[in-house]
Amino acid sequence: MQIIDGKAIASGIINRLKSRPLPKKFLGAVLVGDDKSSISFLKQKEKTAKELGVDFRVYRFPKDITNDELRSEVGKIATHKTCGGVIVQLPLPEHLNQYYVLNAIPKEKDVDVLSERALGAFYVGRSEVLPPAVGTVNEIISISNSKLENCSVAIVGLGILVGRPVANWIMRRAKETMLLRSTSDLAALKHADTVITGTGRAGLISPDMLKDSASVIDFGYGTLEGKYSGDLDTRELTARGEQLGFYTPTPGGTGPVLVAKLFENFYELNK
Repeated sequence: MQIIDGKAIASGIINRLKSRPLPKKFLGAVLVGDDKSSISFLKQKEKTAKELGVDFRVYRFPKDITNDELRSEVGKIATHKTCGGVIVQLPLPEHLNQYYVLNAIPKEKDVDVLSERALGAFYVGRSEVLPPAVGTVNEIISISNSKLENCSVAIVGLGILVGRPVANWIMRRAKETMLLRSTSDLAALKHADTVITGTGRAGLISPDMLKDSASVIDFGYGTLEGKYSGDLDTRELTARGEQLGFYTPTPGGTGPVLVAKLFENFYELNK
């Protein structure tokens, strides 16, 4: 059983970026409120930006900001002549409409590929960059030498950041694709060669729910018995021996690769 080293993969991507010309424009990140997870994710991005020498600017706004105010502020950042990309750190507070805000980002500066224009281009195969989650799956699949055309793939969780874009990409490549929600009957996982999950419900999937030699790419992030965990409950894996082909741990799995892929998009959009 192989445990995917996301930090090593991310390091390889970052080293490739270091050999490319440094974008002259800045990457702006919008943070609303003081959500601890969002702040933690932004710090990871700041760390990567510092390593690459990217001008990374964080714009903080109060939790009670209105939809119109936030959309206006995001628009101002995005249209600045020295801005090369914008990130809106999700999730936003519940009273805000994330689509309304994200659509203020021009497609050519949308490194997360979340605005309607950027997603539309991706869905019809005309995007210059892949959504970071899709890029992460592609990187891990490539490294593991998996052949998607021979695989039955289950995607658990159909959110905007992971499930939906990954499903669109996988369906064009895999032999069979199963789309499941966290509330679905997960018995279907027994038939999947590869499981890609991103529900954020820690420990949702136990090893005995999976096919022997199945592979798991886990984007979930939560806590289980006071420790960080993905959707896959890895506590039994050692005891069960070589049951899985490979899996991505949490932390240290998909997270670092996601960040590296985001910066790869920034470079690509500003080449």
